Amino acid sequence: MTEYIYSILDFLSQLGYFGIALGLMIEIIPSEIVLGYGGYMISLGHINFVGAVIAGTIGGTIAQLFLYWAGYYGGRPFLERYGKYVLIKKKHIDVAEQWFHKYGAGVIFSARFIPVVRHAISIPAGIAKMSATRFTLYTVAAIVPWTILFLYLGTVLGKNWSHIKEYAQPYVMPFIIAAIVIAAIYFIIKRTKKTTD
Repeated sequence: MTEYIYSILDFLSQLGYFGIALGLMIEIIPSEIVLGYGGYMISLGHINFVGAVIAGTIGGTIAQLFLYWAGYYGGRPFLERYGKYVLIKKKHIDVAEQWFHKYGAGVIFSARFIPVVRHAISIPAGIAKMSATRFTLYTVAAIVPWTILFLYLGTVLGKNWSHIKEYAQPYVMPFIIAAIVIAAIYFIIKRTKKTTD
């Protein structure tokens, strides 16, 4: 990892729980890294696990709500123009839109565990004017287990937290498989209901 990332994480660590929330809100560093470092802070006794989970859930949810509202009020042109500032590229929006239109609103939960789609899925939800309450519930339901997993792994790894991406791979893969299966089941149920109506 670069010195730049370490310096940001060092700054965030001084803010405690707020630092975890802020790191996930601005998302200039991948959430896995922020949460892994948060786990390391837990292992040092600087913060506790429950507080870190709450902070991570709040920060992660606010980050997604920002993208949701940007899609809701700004639409695709706005995000294609300014998305690069929050590391959202046009191809991310394209893939997320395909998933959203194919699987429907239920994909807001399952897509949180799938690379590429995960960060951008909030955008088509906003563009489609999905209910903010429903969107938030699906988002929180997905962010909580993701937050717990990476904080736990960061705690276990301790000073080796920077290797979290490699270490997390065997744990993340079941999440991805389960998410795809859930999305497929949701799609089948939705299609079946539509044909019987």
